[in-house]
Amino acid sequence: MNVKPFTDLARLCVHTITTRPLDIENAVEKYASLGVRGITVWREVFKTDKPRQVYKIIRRSGLETVSLCRGGFFPSVDKDERERAIADNLSALEEASELEAPLLVLVCGSDPLQSPKTSRNQIREGIEAILPSAGRLGVKLAIEPLHPVYADIRSAINTMKQANDMAGYFNSPWLGVAVDVYHVWWDEALQREIVRCGDNNNLFAFHICDWKVPTGDILFDRGLMGEGCIDLRQIRCWMEEAGFKGFCEVEIFSEIYWKTDQDEFLNKIIRTYLDFA
Repeated sequence: MNVKPFTDLARLCVHTITTRPLDIENAVEKYASLGVRGITVWREVFKTDKPRQVYKIIRRSGLETVSLCRGGFFPSVDKDERERAIADNLSALEEASELEAPLLVLVCGSDPLQSPKTSRNQIREGIEAILPSAGRLGVKLAIEPLHPVYADIRSAINTMKQANDMAGYFNSPWLGVAVDVYHVWWDEALQREIVRCGDNNNLFAFHICDWKVPTGDILFDRGLMGEGCIDLRQIRCWMEEAGFKGFCEVEIFSEIYWKTDQDEFLNKIIRTYLDFA
């Protein structure tokens, strides 16, 4: 492994879901004041603020908008639901464009009332329906494979190979892969598939956190970097060897950390990013 520890925050991005208790203005102010350089916006922010308002808040701070999360959730046994999902993803692309976010991350979805193969076919159909708008608006799409425990309702794309195969089907510069260590750290083919992304120039995003042992809740108990069993620095090494030079995006869903002082939490994020990422 030939990767050095970070000595500054030039590639540190924080997702707003990580500090969920903070409204967008407070999140932006706190990130910027601590030297964080990037921000990823979760769409729930738009329940209270318009995308263009959020864009202005971020731009004043000097932060770089890295991506918008999340689109996807294409599959359903109900045709009307599938059509609504496509319409929602088209809206998400418009939001990303207004936000001037270069990337929309896709959590692709699944329906337990049908086979995973059928859900994957519907994911392909959904991406096909929105890909022309992505190109028109200049917003890339990143397929994020999710851990197999989420294969019931959250995603039928559960491995890097499946994500790469889906991206390869379209062979579009507007479609690639998001690597979230929480979901793929266990995969014996991880290094090979990261290399494959690099070969195809579609390695679009890198999300970091840690898998706590034991994990108290599979969805809401992610750990800070270094708090669990993921070899973050090894995976970053593979990413960089594959040509990735983008942000390391801290994405932590945690009922524990959402209840703590967010200033202290952000300071811990910075310390563990420098020590373990």
